[in-house]
Amino acid sequence: MDRMFRVLAFWTGIFTVMFFVGDMNKTALLFLVQTVFFLTLSYLKLSERMYMYMFGAYLTVFFIGFTWYSEFILVPGFGH
Repeated sequence: MDRMFRVLAFWTGIFTVMFFVGDMNKTALLFLVQTVFFLTLSYLKLSERMYMYMFGAYLTVFFIGFTWYSEFILVPGFGH
């Protein structure tokens, strides 16, 4: 299970680089924090159950944050 968190760290790291190259610095910083989180978590040698709990907590925080952002911050029709 720790290897899956390293895979998540790898992909969030790839997104970090892509967002940085695309001059989206705030998003790159957000993905860098996620990369560090996943990489740190992968080397803790937790039980599989604890990894599942941590992933569930991560998804809960993500969905609450995304819903809050899309409801209160996102401006509809941006880019026009």
